[in-house]
Amino acid sequence: MALKKLPLSKSSFKDIRDEDCLYIDKTALIYQLTHGASECIFLSRPRRFGKTLLVNTLNEYFLGRRELFKGLAIEKLETEWKQFPVLKFDMSQSKHTTKEGLEENIGRQLELYENIYGRDNSATMLSERFIALIENAFHQTGEKVVVLIDEYDAPMLDVINLPEQLIVVRNIMRNFYAPIKACNQYLRFVFLTGITKFSQVSIFSELNNILNISMIEDFATICGITENEILTLLPEYIDELSKKLQLSFDETITTLKEMYDGYHFTATSPDIYNPYSLLNSLSTKTINAFWFETATPTFLIEKLRQFKILPQNIGGQKCQAEDFDAPIERLIDITPLLYQSGYLTIKDFVPFKKQYTLDLPNKEVRIGLMRSLLTEYVTSPVPVKNLVADMAEMIYFGKLENALQLMKELLGSIPYCENTKYEGHFQSLLYLMFTLFGQYMSVEVRTATGRVDMVMHTATAIYIFELKLNGTAAEALQQINVKDYATHFIHNNKRIIKVGLAFDIATRTLKDWLIAD
Repeated sequence: MALKKLPLSKSSFKDIRDEDCLYIDKTALIYQLTHGASECIFLSRPRRFGKTLLVNTLNEYFLGRRELFKGLAIEKLETEWKQFPVLKFDMSQSKHTTKEGLEENIGRQLELYENIYGRDNSATMLSERFIALIENAFHQTGEKVVVLIDEYDAPMLDVINLPEQLIVVRNIMRNFYAPIKACNQYLRFVFLTGITKFSQVSIFSELNNILNISMIEDFATICGITENEILTLLPEYIDELSKKLQLSFDETITTLKEMYDGYHFTATSPDIYNPYSLLNSLSTKTINAFWFETATPTFLIEKLRQFKILPQNIGGQKCQAEDFDAPIERLIDITPLLYQSGYLTIKDFVPFKKQYTLDLPNKEVRIGLMRSLLTEYVTSPVPVKNLVADMAEMIYFGKLENALQLMKELLGSIPYCENTKYEGHFQSLLYLMFTLFGQYMSVEVRTATGRVDMVMHTATAIYIFELKLNGTAAEALQQINVKDYATHFIHNNKRIIKVGLAFDIATRTLKDWLIAD
């Protein structure tokens, strides 16, 4: 029996069902969502995590199209299948435009429904037209109106690094969203999705009955794919990928987990896979950075530069919920942006302290982000990436001596900059390079006797690195031995390799190194 098609680029629920594509059934959660205590809801998730498909599924549900839901969980839960007037807006269509273009685009989306329910010619402002549209739809149908707004923050994220333009765009969006509160008596259900929170937009600063479900346990898995869903719904696709990769089923699951899993949107959320990357991997039968390659996070790189965040300091943050589930337009810390856009996720939670640990979710994000940050240190990243690939091969085969020789050549080729006068610069570069190898790196690792500069974990070994600027490799290795850093890692049952590295300010590269078991 042929496998169902995977819905790679489809965000239309109707198309997925009509074409008999694979659908991960989230309709039980949709029923719970639409019959809960709140009728005005906001959900934040990273890009390409299924928000648009969720909105389109809600659209078909509220239009009463029962035939599309045949065989799904909601078919047994819903008894009425009532049809409501639905107004659906996609704000991702309003990016990369001027003030006039933004208003025109929103106006066109309003016009689609005004052609159905009529337009009040006395209403000229976007907010006035929206109010009139909601009232007309209610009076014509006799049913309360459903409003669905997908990617509500897209126009604002587009200009987040341009403060003056952000103010203009934010005011337009605030005025457009204001009727959501003004027309509450005519509304059956309101649902908004986005990547981030903007406190100055009326839906958050004025709409006091909106429920943010982004960190509510019941809806942790409403977007994305869980491991249980993979094992119960996708085993045949995993088998096909296993054959192509020449791995066992369990080895393939482990590979997919390392690459695409690791997202948690609540304190006790199950592991969630990035749906876009996972489905693309199963379809192409390859392991690639699909999610990261769909967009270069230029705004994020700019913010990392602005806040002077070193690559090795991006993950491993301990904080309270209000530190990352927070508005982003007036950032005093980059953590909310990193979390809400999907570059950090929840990795641990301590209930007593209400303390979360945030970290990079998986290998795809870690490698992709470090590859983007490489341009901050080198002017010609392509040849550097080739050298890094060669170094990765050396590390894989346990030839650290050869890898360090290549590293010396690479560092020596990087143009002079003022940053090379402190040890952290070299630590950042090493962290970037070793991460690009695909290896797990950690820095400033605490032990009982001090902090290890860098630790690299491979499948068979743990490498302990100590760095010295204008010192000697012997001094670096001696520090590892004197402070007995290796004892901290003996429980891992892996070979422990100690590496002393000495850097020279004048040549801006490795001066010498010593390696010892």
